[in-house]
Amino acid sequence: MKYVLAVVLLFTTFSIRAQKVGLVFSGGGAKGLAHIGVLKALEENHIPIDYIVGTSMGGIVGSMYAAGYSPEQIEKIALSPDFQNWVSGRFSSNYSYFFRKKPDNPSFVTAKLQLDSGFQAKIRSNLVNDIPLNFALLELLSRASATAHDNFDNLFVPYRCIVADILSQKMIAVNNGSLPEAVRGTMTVPLVYRPIKVNGRYVFDGGLYDNFPVDVMKKEFKPDYIIGTNVSSKVFNEYPKNSDERLMNRFLIYMFLSKSDSTSIGKEGTYLQPDLTDFSVANFTPVAELIKKGYDATMAEMPAIKAAVKRRTSAKELQERRERFNTQILDLQFDKVQVTGLNSKQRYYVEHVIRHDSRHIDIEDIREGYYRLVADDNFETVYPRMVYRPNKNVYDFELQAQPQRTFKVDFGGNISSRPISNAYVGLQYNYLHRKSYTFNTNFYSGRFYESIQALSRVDYPLKTPLYLEGEFTYNHWNFYSTSQIFVENVKPIYVEQSDLKAAIKAGMPIYKHGKVEALAGYINFKDKYSPNNTFTAGDILDFTRFNGFLASISMGKNTLNRKQYASAGISFQASASYYNGLERYRPGNILISTSQPEQSAHRQWFTLKASAEHYVYRRKWYTFGYLAEAVASNKPAFSNYMSTVLSAPAFYPLQDSKSLLLKNFRADSYAALGIKNVFRLEKRLDFRLEGYLFAPFKEFQLNNIQDVSYSSIFANRHYAATAGLVYTTFLGPISLSINHYDDSQKRYGVMFHIGYLLYNKRSIE
Repeated sequence: MKYVLAVVLLFTTFSIRAQKVGLVFSGGGAKGLAHIGVLKALEENHIPIDYIVGTSMGGIVGSMYAAGYSPEQIEKIALSPDFQNWVSGRFSSNYSYFFRKKPDNPSFVTAKLQLDSGFQAKIRSNLVNDIPLNFALLELLSRASATAHDNFDNLFVPYRCIVADILSQKMIAVNNGSLPEAVRGTMTVPLVYRPIKVNGRYVFDGGLYDNFPVDVMKKEFKPDYIIGTNVSSKVFNEYPKNSDERLMNRFLIYMFLSKSDSTSIGKEGTYLQPDLTDFSVANFTPVAELIKKGYDATMAEMPAIKAAVKRRTSAKELQERRERFNTQILDLQFDKVQVTGLNSKQRYYVEHVIRHDSRHIDIEDIREGYYRLVADDNFETVYPRMVYRPNKNVYDFELQAQPQRTFKVDFGGNISSRPISNAYVGLQYNYLHRKSYTFNTNFYSGRFYESIQALSRVDYPLKTPLYLEGEFTYNHWNFYSTSQIFVENVKPIYVEQSDLKAAIKAGMPIYKHGKVEALAGYINFKDKYSPNNTFTAGDILDFTRFNGFLASISMGKNTLNRKQYASAGISFQASASYYNGLERYRPGNILISTSQPEQSAHRQWFTLKASAEHYVYRRKWYTFGYLAEAVASNKPAFSNYMSTVLSAPAFYPLQDSKSLLLKNFRADSYAALGIKNVFRLEKRLDFRLEGYLFAPFKEFQLNNIQDVSYSSIFANRHYAATAGLVYTTFLGPISLSINHYDDSQKRYGVMFHIGYLLYNKRSIE
């Protein structure tokens, strides 16, 4: 009897030790973050995890665990600001290469028109920029992949990644090759991310054909027990009879994801379905809440899991095993950088852009070179790879680049409660050779503002990068009727301005965020105006024209998070400009008895300007920032009061300031300061409260109807303020505000607009 008991005990012990547990993670977009909570609960209760199979977001979470990351490490990464940048396609501000940044414009949609061999235009677009995500996966997973010799059975936990080969319409369970590429493939949602090649095949999100890959787990690993977590909303087995609006709003999920079969696990397993009803597949913000949902769902089933899975893995044993795997992982040191997909002349450009001075290339060198390159619009794709060289025990960094063969077309503008609405179209073409060539043109059209601009730029990949740019800009403003709705008009304004600049610029970078630029060119501006703010049919406006030469040097940096209504970052600009030219004045017929005769005069002056916008204090619900600006100039007075005011530097504190001719906020020299309070009400909804002080060094004064004189030093101060709501959308901001200016043209006004209130710069800005 003792021998029988011993045999039974031995058999039972062997069965317990041999019991293998497989973990299956479904796809489901942002809801897949709940899988992290499942891992936390299982490890806390010492439940072993012997195999992992994942699809889409489940594939990402599963891959990180298989690569040796603990649940706590995965959670920390998911909670970091970097993670939000990866999933949204934003570049981290530390690598926003301002040297390549184009001037801000009001575009909100970009389309790519590709010209094929038959010169037929094709629109190409993906919703999310994959550049930061590609590099993040490379950093997180490449070393584990190299340690496992690209065999997924040799990872910390054997792993399978589900992808969809849409050409053959087959599901593929990836078991070898580059782990970062396999994971990138499994989350390639159609229309959201561009497809990539995995082991020689173009693939999309694995959820297309197998969103809950229990069958792959059973076939590949044959575990004794399966724990399957499904975070997808698509779990029904019958057609829904009572379809409602919420169901119809999820049509993309039903279109792209296969149905998850909750019965596929069988009796030897546990099915987990966290309650994620109130969460969206596209909202990655509530990371902590999603993780907790996964944790709670697992803990609710923990008694059943423990009853079925007798084997335990102690925290010490798990830590030691994880440390043994991670100690095999090499530091990221690189021997050389290779470029594929380009001809020899294009490779020359790329290799010089990402050049490095050190003999030993580390990940920081690679990251900086990569982000410097992707800031260049010459490339359709720049996909990074790390290739392990076991004979040297180092990596090679490989860039798979595809040159841009498209025109980029930008569409934008704004719709406003005031008659300043306009439409914007921009067109860009890039050509890559041993140098980089960029050609841009843009058009604004509206009642208040019209403009055309053409830019031609050549980038030289020198040790210190350099660019030369030619610019032609024509602007036209009509201030006759831009203040009619919800505005108190004390004195109407009758001014029409046109402005032309043709210039050559040269620039070079200052660190990652800054650049210095020198400019020389021809400028011409024309002003038509009423000398006394009256106008009737048949009147001829006074006319002033200035033709001259402009030379300037400027430096600046910009890390602001938005083109308009920023809430983070810093922008700094400083410039020194020299103007030299001829002013011509021709009077109209409004003041016949007192008007001056036609006259011309040579004018020259210097202008120094510095401005800084900085958000210095940030909390979850509140941000404090400031705007400071100063101008010093020896600009002489022009022929009369109005021509002097119109040619003077201006301070633009509020969102609509450039659409108003505010005399009290213009001076040859001035100092200005403002504070910005941003209260975050929702993820995309801010309440902004801003106030500004403008102090002219010597304020313009009107004498004898048309003559100009100056006040004493800092004799007057003027104020501007705004309070309003701003909702940020992919089409730009939607804003409703109450604005106040200490100026005769506009005291108080309600301002509503959709889109960006941005314009091409004037020649004298």
